[in-house]
Parts: sequence; C-alpha cells; structure tokens
Amino acid sequence: MARINYWNPEDEKFWKAEGKKHARRNLWISVPSLMLAFIVWQIWSVVAVRLNDVGFHFTEEQLLTLAAIPGLVGATLRFIYTFAVGFFGGKNWTVISTAILAIPAIGIGFAVQNPDTPYSVMLLLAALCGLGGGNFSSSSANISFFFPKKEKGTALGINGGLGNMGVSVVQFVTPLIITSGTFALVGGKQVLANGQSLWLQNAAFIWVIPIAIMTILAIFKMDNVPGAKQSFADQFVIVKRKHTWIMTALYVATFGSFIGYSAAFPLLLKSQFPEHLSLAFLGALVAAAARPVGGWMADKLGGAKVTAFVLVIMGIGAAGVIFFLNGKQFNGFLFSFLILFLASGIGSGSTFQMIPNIFIPKEAAPVIGFSAAFAAYGSFFIPKLFGWSINATGTYVTAFYFFIGFYVIAFALNWFFYQRKSTVVKPVVKQAS
Repeated sequence: MARINYWNPEDEKFWKAEGKKHARRNLWISVPSLMLAFIVWQIWSVVAVRLNDVGFHFTEEQLLTLAAIPGLVGATLRFIYTFAVGFFGGKNWTVISTAILAIPAIGIGFAVQNPDTPYSVMLLLAALCGLGGGNFSSSSANISFFFPKKEKGTALGINGGLGNMGVSVVQFVTPLIITSGTFALVGGKQVLANGQSLWLQNAAFIWVIPIAIMTILAIFKMDNVPGAKQSFADQFVIVKRKHTWIMTALYVATFGSFIGYSAAFPLLLKSQFPEHLSLAFLGALVAAAARPVGGWMADKLGGAKVTAFVLVIMGIGAAGVIFFLNGKQFNGFLFSFLILFLASGIGSGSTFQMIPNIFIPKEAAPVIGFSAAFAAYGSFFIPKLFGWSINATGTYVTAFYFFIGFYVIAFALNWFFYQRKSTVVKPVVKQAS
C-alpha cells in the first residue's frame, strides 16, 4: 500500500480528508494484535490453575509465581518496547512484536503435555510470555501518534480496553477449549483422577494461527507515521520530567491494579471459593470493557476529575473485599471485586487521557509507554503480595490494606498536582519544566 508522507492530525482539513481513515485502519489492526499479546501474557493465570490436575506437583506459591513471572518480564520489556516505536517505526515494531508471540504459545503447548517437565522450564516459558506484556507500551505509543488531541483519550481507551480484553478472553476461552478434543492441534489427552479428559495444550496452541494472521495484516495494512521516529536519547528525556513520575504513580494505581488482580483472581477464587472458579474471567472482562468508557469520560469531563472519583471507588471496593472475605460471603466478595475491576478499568482510560494534555506529542508517546511499563509490574507484585499475605498472615486480607494505602497516596497526588484550583493543567513540558 502507498506510504504516508505527511501526517498532522491536528490539521482539521487533513484529518477529515485523509488522516481519519488511516488512523482508524491502524487502530483496528492494533486492537486484535494487542489482544493476542495480552492473551499470551496472561495465559499462565489460567494454565497454572490446571497444572496439578494433569499430573504436576507444584505448591500454591510455585503456581502463583508462574502466574506472576510473565508480569515481571513483561513490565521490564515495556521499558524497551516504549522506545522501540520511535526507533523502528510503529508498523515495523508491531510486526516483530506480534510474530514472536508464537514462541511461548508453541512452547507451552508441548510442555504442559508432560508432567515431568521441570519447574525451571515452566518458569522459562512463563518468562517468555512476558513478550506479550511488552506490547502494550509500544502499541499505545504508536496509536497516540495517529489521533488528534481531542480524540486521543477515546482512541487510547479503545486500543487499550479492547486489547486488555485479551485477559478475559483467555480466562473465558481456556476452560472451554481445554475440554474439547476437537481443537487438539498436537498431542493426546490428559485423563484426570475423576475420569475427565483434558487437552491442556489447546490453551496455547489455539492462538498460533491468529498470531500468524495478525502479523500478516500488520505487514500489509499498517503504516509508519512520518516524523515519529526519534533516537533513544531524544525519548529518554522524559525521565527528567516530574510529571512523568506522577502520572506513572497514578497509572500504577489504576492499570497496575487491573492487571495484577487479573493475574491473581483465578487462583484466589480457586483457593477461597473453588465452586465458582468458572467466573474468573468476569473481573478482567468488566475492567477491559470499562477502559474505553474511562477514556471517553475523561475527554468529556477531564481526566483528573474522573481519576479522583475512580480512586475513591477503588478504596471502597477493596474495603468491601476485606469485609466479605473475612465473612466468607461469596456474593459480596464478587460484587466488591467487580467494583474494583470496574473502577480500575475506567481509571486506566482516564489517566492515559491526561498524559497527552500534559506533554507535547513526541514526549507524550514515550511517557505513555513508560508509565505502562511501571504499571505492568502489578501483574507480578500483586500475585506475589497475595502469596506473601497468605503465608505470613494466613489470609489474603492483609494484602488489601496495602492496596488501600496506595490508593490514598495516589488520590493525594492527583489532587495536589492536577485538581486544585491553583493548579492549571497545561502542556507543562512545552516550557521544559
């Protein structure tokens, strides 16, 4: 397809005549590509739950670690992926980062068929799933270049929200796909103690063909934005900006909670309410669906105002989880957790909308990726914190007190820097503050 030689989405005439169609085409290829990345990244949150059922003998802490390691690696890779778009070009990097998702997908498919597979190999495969975690930073940075400022919140919300939907997709599809031999691409079935048959390899193999399709679409249908390329040094200037770190803290509170709870929720349900494990996908589904709404609300009402509201609701939700977990009341526990997921999803969209209003475009893109990198550590630290909490105190409740404390800190930062009447949010970085 023809190469784009000029790009200025703030030029209304250009945007209506040509820019919008290119931006939307790239967005709708970016979304399923990012969804596949989230699927691969979070596949262990559901595979780990069934490993011991098919003959493995891992402790609860080992299983929580398998669910957490992709988060650690993915978050770390986001720092690299953040700057990759500016260095390689958005289209080029989307092709590379999507294609390599096939590596852990194929590896897991073979490993789970043999209960003698060493734990070290499982850890390596979990680490390779972190490749999917890196994609969010590059994908978001890339899409931020395509849309005018007035539409960035909605566009980033759609890209992030529907991409995040990969977490709920993998948590919903996996329990169905592993019980059917129809989709067994390679290998035989595993027979459980109760006589049920499983094809656990389906959980990974089923995504290989979609990964190949999206890689091909990215090659032929996506674009590199003219003028978006920057050296690592030019992009790295963002670490000197105080607002980079403030916005990172806010995004850790919102998206970090979403991805961390998503990684831990299935194992938490199996431990506390095993009869309701089939509902594990609901949390991620609610949060991902709420993210575009959060971006849209922020475009209309202001990102700081929406973020403040969200942080209050998250604190209330966490308090509800504590109350109902102590009382072993499932309905209240689920409702409170879904409130947490809903608020974290809205907050993920509203915080991302704030960034382009604070930074100039060439700095907003790497800031988006940079803050997303830190937030992704939530998928490592939250499951690990739950693991520590149960081992040290005998309950998961202790962990939620830490979460509430962090939401209070984030609320204070948001109010002090972006909500006070004496604080006027404007493109502060234009003056290199």
